[in-house]
Amino acid sequence: MIAMTGTDQPLGDLEVVHEFTGPMPTGVSVSRGGRVFVNFPKWGDDVRFTVAEIRDGELVPYPSQALNDNKSQTDPSALVSVQSIVVDPSDRLWILDTGSPLFEPTAHGGPKLVCVDLDRDEVTTTILFPEDVALPTTYLNDVRFDLGRGVAFITDSADQGPNGIIVVDLNTGESWRRLHDHPSTKAEEPPDLRMVVEGRDFVERSEDGSTSPIKMGADGIAIGADGARLYYCCLASRRWWSVSTEALINRDTDDDAVAATVIDEGDKGGAGDGLETDDQGRLYVTDGEHNAIHRRHPDGRWETVAHDPRLLWPDTMSVADGYLYVTANQLHRQDKYRGGKDERQYPYVLFRTPIDAGPVALR
Repeated sequence: MIAMTGTDQPLGDLEVVHEFTGPMPTGVSVSRGGRVFVNFPKWGDDVRFTVAEIRDGELVPYPSQALNDNKSQTDPSALVSVQSIVVDPSDRLWILDTGSPLFEPTAHGGPKLVCVDLDRDEVTTTILFPEDVALPTTYLNDVRFDLGRGVAFITDSADQGPNGIIVVDLNTGESWRRLHDHPSTKAEEPPDLRMVVEGRDFVERSEDGSTSPIKMGADGIAIGADGARLYYCCLASRRWWSVSTEALINRDTDDDAVAATVIDEGDKGGAGDGLETDDQGRLYVTDGEHNAIHRRHPDGRWETVAHDPRLLWPDTMSVADGYLYVTANQLHRQDKYRGGKDERQYPYVLFRTPIDAGPVALR
């Protein structure tokens, strides 16, 4: 199926990169050399390794099976339950470990940010979060990097506690919370928001038919091409927001002053949890309600990059060598949203679509 832009000209097809017949994936990231990495959080599926590389069509535990064999939920030397992976501009793989299988309360040693040297396939840095940064309720969701200023930004999407943005000094390992429980980091709820996916209200639904709203907060995250603004959104919202990166980083700026830099970026077209950017300053947003991905140009113009019924909950995106990669993982069909019945169907899919440039070599 050909995706149509705002001018009704074909932009490109969705190409299947990999089909998954095991646990559902969330994150994807692609290195400069075309290496493709994915991750599988422990939400109830049988997860034998929480991070993998796709090699010759097969999933290989990464960086090793041993690192994926955690001894406990607070094991600082192993991966517990990974929600996101990102290859940074220096071509290193960063792994965001929630330390929270089945969304259980976290404890020190579990939530962590791990850096892997892709030339040696070895861990070089592990940053643990103090308990006043990664709270017992914290769910580390997604991460982006500003290597020029040596920082990372992480969303806390907790559905049972405060939300916010976590800032990490990559040189010292220090971290701190920003926009702690700020309204922009909180999920919208009925009657302000009604989400509909595949013709059904997207809510938590118990076996007895009772429902409750989805409360996951700050989720998707992206840095503008000039580095001045950090963009973020909640899964349960059609709106997105941005905040000054300088305000987030400067520890002399108080919380009220940080909040004063928040801008409501408006309606992004549909509820969804994925954000990404490219080097042309275009911002990409997933639209789980309409099986689509849209992007906003620096001049404010919107267009649809992909619209396809196979995009069953487009989740995480990654831009590499002229392609946009995206996982479609049927998140909305999990049993917690379908009255206790798991209605996901294999396969889950990793797609890519061209966004202007030539092909990338996969291995």
